[in-house]
Amino acid sequence: MRKKLSALILLAVAIAPMAVEAQDAEVSANAGWASAYYYRGVLQKASSASAGVDLAAGSFSLGTWGADVGDGAELDFYTAVGIDLADNINLSVGGIGYFYTGDFDNTYMEANMNLAIGAISAEYSLGSHRVPGAAADYSFFAITAESAGGWYGTLGAYGTDLQLAGLFGNGTYAEAGYGFSAADLDFVISGIYSDGDISGETDSFGAGRPEMTMVLGVSKTFDIPTG
Repeated sequence: MRKKLSALILLAVAIAPMAVEAQDAEVSANAGWASAYYYRGVLQKASSASAGVDLAAGSFSLGTWGADVGDGAELDFYTAVGIDLADNINLSVGGIGYFYTGDFDNTYMEANMNLAIGAISAEYSLGSHRVPGAAADYSFFAITAESAGGWYGTLGAYGTDLQLAGLFGNGTYAEAGYGFSAADLDFVISGIYSDGDISGETDSFGAGRPEMTMVLGVSKTFDIPTG
């Protein structure tokens, strides 16, 4: 799987110069806070601050993002290239690396493909978790629906190697929320359901049990002049 993972990332890098050529770059920064930092249904830390920088030029984008995870920080680096296939249909290919200071976790490397058709989008990711002395391969699949009024819902599932995510008991989650802006700030209120495989919670017999959590997030985006 790692050969296919590298090939997808290299494809995004190869297409990038064509996307950037003759395009005006737009740079922005962001800062935010969440009452609980969840990623794909997995709790990373309660009460977490974050910040990032993004660059977009035509259909090419890249950026970095960091968050407080308690025992150190998470640092992400990502890039993607988007292709308009038809009206309201967009395909993007990219890669992302998740790095950590401290002892919170080990490095993850992923290749990502996203297909958006109107208000519906689907993500399929192939990843490698670089545990000491080895690498654990995994996959992730999610479908998200959004409304013009700010509502959204996501269903996501994990798999191993190239198996279809979620069909082999590797963890699923659901998230529904509402986003809005007020006083030049962006707010998101969401409910997150994590099943017993990824919740980190156990019952009195030691078996994993599902968990439902409400999360509040607030963020601010700043445009950075480039000229």
